[in-house]
Amino acid sequence: EVQLVESGGGLVQPGGSLRLSCAASGFTFSTYAMSWVRQAPGKGLEWVSGIHSGGGIISYADSVKGRFTCSRDYAKNTLYLQMNSLKPEDTAVYYCAKNVYSDSYYEYDYWGQGTQVTVSS
Repeated sequence: EVQLVESGGGLVQPGGSLRLSCAASGFTFSTYAMSWVRQAPGKGLEWVSGIHSGGGIISYADSVKGRFTCSRDYAKNTLYLQMNSLKPEDTAVYYCAKNVYSDSYYEYDYWGQGTQVTVSS
């Protein structure tokens, strides 16, 4: 059974940092691309970042480029999102998602339960 379990969300002041983790199990972690997707209050889903199966290609939405860093640890089967210089507009539920293919972020087949990130003073 595929499981994706996010952690690391919370309340942080503008300009602060958080690191999200996503523990993956039930599939061969090194075979698939992985993504982070968020949903702000009252808005639709927004793709934030993705990393290819081999880890060599990482992509970001323009809204987070230069502030967020996506990475993956194959020994721990864990996906990370380091978020720096956080802004109030980063407030959202952040989801970890397993992509269908090794090198594409457009299709997902499994999602985590989400972790809330709130940026507020």
